[in-house]
Amino acid sequence: MREKIRKYQNRIINSIVLLFLPLLLLLAVTVGGRFKIFGDITEEPTVQEKADQIVVGVSQLGSESGWRTANTESVQNAFTQKNGCFLIYHNARQKQENQLKAIRSFISQRVDYIVFSPVVETGWDTVLQEARKAGIPVILMDRQVDVEDESLYVTCVGSDFVEEGEKAGRWLESELIRRGDGGEPVNIVVLLGTEGSSARIGRTAGFASVAARHKNWNILEQEDAEFTSTKGKEVMRNFLRKYDDIDVVISQNDDMTFGAIEAIQESGRSVGVNGDIIIVSFDAVKSALEMVSEGIINVDIECNPNQGEYLLRVIDDLEAGLPVEKQYYVEENVFKKQNVTEELLRSRTY
Repeated sequence: MREKIRKYQNRIINSIVLLFLPLLLLLAVTVGGRFKIFGDITEEPTVQEKADQIVVGVSQLGSESGWRTANTESVQNAFTQKNGCFLIYHNARQKQENQLKAIRSFISQRVDYIVFSPVVETGWDTVLQEARKAGIPVILMDRQVDVEDESLYVTCVGSDFVEEGEKAGRWLESELIRRGDGGEPVNIVVLLGTEGSSARIGRTAGFASVAARHKNWNILEQEDAEFTSTKGKEVMRNFLRKYDDIDVVISQNDDMTFGAIEAIQESGRSVGVNGDIIIVSFDAVKSALEMVSEGIINVDIECNPNQGEYLLRVIDDLEAGLPVEKQYYVEENVFKKQNVTEELLRSRTY
């Protein structure tokens, strides 16, 4: 009789254990750390920095080009533990909504500084006000924002895009004079970068200011090619179908230039120093500079991606209580066949 009772009790205990086992496992997972539950609910990640490290949240706009990859590497090489930093990095994949989420995540994690390269210039007022309310300084990288109150960000480290556009225009002026410009029409098409981006706005304005001085410069058309090689090729093909008298291509970054050159060559026309069409490009990544040295690209206006060291210097100054400027421009050059040396190509890391 006792044996039957013991077996019955064991059966009841086993049933209770089986009934509550899923709940026990769930509790164990929740207490044990960060786990995904049901695939779409994730516990909020926490910052595991050391007490003496500066926590920097960086939202990069994307990885649309070789230039952008080099820019990201520069930032990651600057904000290291060796330099006293803890980096939280985010790739926005060319979407502003992703950057807004990332910045709000940085605010909730109480980082020490927020650094971001804005996809477009507008739409940042509210999130920057949230950062200021949280007491977190914001630093712009590479590109600008258009806000009513410029005190919402501390400073911007990047390129002078208007000056870059002017450099392209001034180079074309001198090149046409060298070729004996007699006032004949010069037909120009422009491959524009991402709509609303600082690089597109600045380079377009800078080049236009020079072009306005020349009545014989005809800008046939300008079209968005999104800073990508694929779109650059597509847009250039359309230009070639519409116009049979293109003299100059202004391409606002090297990736679009690569696509445009493919389209031109496939159409049976030639490019570069001894070609039918003059190619003016921007960024000056290594693969483009190799094409400059070969005479395929006539000129490349440098946009320096190595901004990480400048950003680190700014944060060090802020930590030391020193004043900082509202804008810092990185050093940049203009590259033609004559000044693209083997030494330069060997030393180019991007």
